Amino acid sequence: MSEQRVERKLAAILAADVVGYSRLMGSDEEGTLARLKSLHREVFEPKTEEHHGHVVKTTGDGILIEFPSVVEAVQCAVEVQRRIAEYSAKLPKEQRLEFRAGVNLGDVIIEGSDIYGDGVNVAARLESVAEPGGVCVSGTVYEHVRDKLPHRFTDLGKQRVKNIARPIHVYAFKADSLVQSATASMPDSRSRPKSGLAFLRSMVSLPLLPARRFPSGMALLAIILLGGIVVWLSVEHLVPATYADASQPRGPTVAVLAFDNLSGDPADEAFSDGLGDELITLLSRFGLNVVARNTSFAYKGKASDITDLGRRLNAQYVVEGSFRRNPDQMNINVQLIDARAGTHVWAQIYERPTAPANFGAIQDEVVQLISAAIGDAQTGAIARHELERTRSKSPTELSSYECFVHAIQAIVTQIDDDAVRRARICLEKTVKRDPNYAEGWESLTNVLAEQRWMGVGLAPPDTDDYDNRTYLIPRIVEAGNRAVQLAPDSAQAHLALFTAYNVTCEPERMRVEADRVLGINPNDAVALGVMGNMLAFVGMWDYGRQLAEKGIRLAGPAAPRWWWEAIAKDYYRKGEYDKALEYFKRSYVLQYWLNHLHLAYTLPYLGRIDEARAQIPILVKLKPDISIKTVDQFYKMFCFQPDFIEQVETALRRAGLREEVIAARQ
Repeated sequence: MSEQRVERKLAAILAADVVGYSRLMGSDEEGTLARLKSLHREVFEPKTEEHHGHVVKTTGDGILIEFPSVVEAVQCAVEVQRRIAEYSAKLPKEQRLEFRAGVNLGDVIIEGSDIYGDGVNVAARLESVAEPGGVCVSGTVYEHVRDKLPHRFTDLGKQRVKNIARPIHVYAFKADSLVQSATASMPDSRSRPKSGLAFLRSMVSLPLLPARRFPSGMALLAIILLGGIVVWLSVEHLVPATYADASQPRGPTVAVLAFDNLSGDPADEAFSDGLGDELITLLSRFGLNVVARNTSFAYKGKASDITDLGRRLNAQYVVEGSFRRNPDQMNINVQLIDARAGTHVWAQIYERPTAPANFGAIQDEVVQLISAAIGDAQTGAIARHELERTRSKSPTELSSYECFVHAIQAIVTQIDDDAVRRARICLEKTVKRDPNYAEGWESLTNVLAEQRWMGVGLAPPDTDDYDNRTYLIPRIVEAGNRAVQLAPDSAQAHLALFTAYNVTCEPERMRVEADRVLGINPNDAVALGVMGNMLAFVGMWDYGRQLAEKGIRLAGPAAPRWWWEAIAKDYYRKGEYDKALEYFKRSYVLQYWLNHLHLAYTLPYLGRIDEARAQIPILVKLKPDISIKTVDQFYKMFCFQPDFIEQVETALRRAGLREEVIAARQ
């Protein structure tokens, strides 16, 4: 009789429990339980979902959460503690709930819906070491997140804890760091370009930057010295017109005004202000220039002409909104206005039920949707408006930012040779003219990758020969690395490097960059859609699909159709061909060869051979070089696993696709 095999896996574990729970229950049992349930509902559950975690179990005063990513686990722990601190600040001291939290990365044993083992035990012991409101992580966790998250940890050295034989190296994120971390992420500091000294200091900390960046910094220092102390004190206000910081975009500035509270209840003021606060933070993560909160909120309750306000704030776009709550429903109304013309660019009303009143979760969800709808570089309202405004310009007339916007649109179209060709020309000129423009290098990476993968905008024989396009790979890798060197805190820069590693088929490095992207901006719909598909294709199907689905949800109708491919191909590999066909049809674009290929290799498994064979002449007409051999090359170029490729090729042979195009060699 064989032994039953124990199922194990590597997981990031977050353990947390309430400080002084017995005392709190003794003094106010019903109130404590109600507040604990409220925190689970309004803080733990939404934050766990946002960071792709899974609540394993709750144990009275404790909670155990599992994550596929250690970066997500730590980020979730910090955000949970921050949100609990905000929640508790409104309560009398004797009613406040404080949690300790510990995060570990380790091997766990799976038994039903529960997990056990050393990985879980260490997380629980780390939680016991943490101070109230703080987070402790193991040395292994710290090594994974130290360069990916902005949080500062204190090294507590090796600690001996109960029931663990070996000492554990512990790092602490303390409760008082929550205030500092929150301040660091506020737009008052994030959205302002660096002062001269900070700029020079940042260059010293980035040894990989090219030497030619220093003259602009020295020039700025000279200006500061010549201008004297008064200019030195005001330089942060002058920088927007003259900055040279590579991590800042050259594009438009947006001001978010305080949302109007139309409910008539002063108690709703905090919620309406919170909408604007959080929107400023999230928009800044999309790389936009965002006016600081203290500046834009100074106009709260004041009637102002939008064009005049735009001039005063030096903002090309203004976001304004309102909040109204009645017993059954709350309405959040938001508008984006082009302050130069005084015209509405985008508007949306978000309606949510008032009961059950999970205001924190509603605020998080709605602001995520608003920030993506406005700020996303590919699908957002500002980028699309800037594209239309400058569409008639030639590539040589476009500014660096305008070139960036046009390049993104070219990538979205995928099959427009002229658009991709124009974007490549424009971007090569941009990075030559403006070599410290990180967004230029990001877009160049993506356009070159599109040419490597699809051959768009290239001349024959590069158009149809995958091997002929390998010369693009070194330039793609160079551009991706330059983007990260210039803007190490930019999600888009790390997305570019992710793309470069996809081109070179390095899945582990892809995952590292994906974690960095999500650590900076977990709500970037484009990053989620792109990374989700690419990670699925290299074999991380479950995680990739999860990201793609979130990207589709955030982008809404603006989501490119090809983002559905991760879902379709996941069903395909599992043999769920009806579902695969349904989702392939969602990604369908008329007269595009790849969509007909999807049909040709899915229909045979549904017994619809005649329909599959009918796709082959269409496929050959759209892509004359198509064959089993070129399909094999195509999917290997995207780093698909051999089993998937074999599954595809078996179906294509049944559909009657030729093995090779002999004439192409002559």
